[in-house]
Amino acid sequence: MADETDKSERPESRQAKASRDERLKSALRENLKRRKLQARERAAADSPSQNDDGSLDEGAVGKAGD
Repeated sequence: MADETDKSERPESRQAKASRDERLKSALRENLKRRKLQARERAAADSPSQNDDGSLDEGAVGKAGD
């Protein structure tokens, strides 16, 4: 990668690259937070509705008629 070792790079160019890197880091961090939140919400929504065997959890309502 020749441009990484090039000493003739202008300071403005380095600042622009640093600024871009910071924006990318921030965007990736926010994206990761959003994806983790979505995964937690999906897991929380799935948990109460199904038992381990895949059957629906009816609770006491389903047993009252027996």
